[in-house]
Amino acid sequence: MTFNLNNPSRERAERQLRYLAARPESVLVLTETARSAGCEFLAERFQAAGYSVTFPRPPYGSRERGVMIVSRLATEPLPLSVGYLPHRVAAVTAQTDRGPLNVVGVYVPSRDATEAKVTRKRTFLEGLAAALPPGTSGHRLVLGDFNILEPDHVPRYRTFQAWEYGFYSGLGAAGYRDAFRLVAPDERAYSWVGRTGDGYRYDHAHVSEPLAGLVGGCRYVHEPRTDEDRLTDHSALTVGLAVTATEPLQVTDPNALDLVPALF
Repeated sequence: MTFNLNNPSRERAERQLRYLAARPESVLVLTETARSAGCEFLAERFQAAGYSVTFPRPPYGSRERGVMIVSRLATEPLPLSVGYLPHRVAAVTAQTDRGPLNVVGVYVPSRDATEAKVTRKRTFLEGLAAALPPGTSGHRLVLGDFNILEPDHVPRYRTFQAWEYGFYSGLGAAGYRDAFRLVAPDERAYSWVGRTGDGYRYDHAHVSEPLAGLVGGCRYVHEPRTDEDRLTDHSALTVGLAVTATEPLQVTDPNALDLVPALF
């Protein structure tokens, strides 16, 4: 599952921990992380419980955001050379009965109309596209908050440029398939809704060609965004794969997820 944390406060991180620890997914891709009390709290609590935590932290003193992968399965780091804003990509490998499963978590920068923000996002997307192996081989899942839309997104927004749609199209050309579109080819679904009520499908999951036939389900989970508790401003996206992990679960101390006593 990919879940946008929205750089939580410590108090909101506690509520997010309760929710995430109860989820059935074995691997969580947590986007919009930061060097903050809330994100460090989540990383430490999951790690203390025995989860595998991969958290390439943004530089000290920056307002940068990134991504974290939390897994109940044994994982190994997956080298993926993204030279620009590398903390916005986290990649791991888990062993399954179908062979190695690579999970790549991504948090693409948002932008406004300024030249600096446009260049920043475009440079990151170009670097990510170059770093991703072809999707024609191997079992690979690329998911997270892409901050882009599919080319035929409804409604169509004039603010998005051809190079942004081009990243989505480029994934298809490289052999990746949109997991949500595999199971819901015509459904209108949005993972973020602006103040005007306009919806955007920003959060995505793409699978390599050999993994496409093993997608058992893919759907948006809106409750974290729409419930009164409002854990985040994004809907989550969950993906089911017909694979079985061959490494044992890593969770050794579920009590470490309890919120008393606090770590901070």
